[in-house]
Amino acid sequence: MARYIIPIVMLVISNIFMTIAWYGHLKLQKMNIITDHTPLYVVILISWLMALIEYAFQVPANRMGFIDNGGPFNLMQLKIIQEVITLAVFTIYTMFIFGGQTLQWNHVAAFVCLIMAVVFVFWK
Repeated sequence: MARYIIPIVMLVISNIFMTIAWYGHLKLQKMNIITDHTPLYVVILISWLMALIEYAFQVPANRMGFIDNGGPFNLMQLKIIQEVITLAVFTIYTMFIFGGQTLQWNHVAAFVCLIMAVVFVFWK
């Protein structure tokens, strides 16, 4: 069971850092911690540091999870799992960190489609 759980947990952690790296600077700007005058290279460096943490979890998760390395997932399964986790983490981040964002019916419909993608990619 750990063969399934550990890569998925690591992908969740990876995606939390990825989401912060990609979108955290927007929240920092909204909070006036980063201003319009902050040089772009500073923002990029901050994001790269966060992305480094992301990769420290993402790369081992994919290596451990990949079937050719003794894991339970093929490449398509790993990618679909990654996409579902990415959107779930992003949605939670957006709703709680960027208050005022609401979940619409079409977002829910898109998630249902992603869940179906997971079902189909694991279908034998």
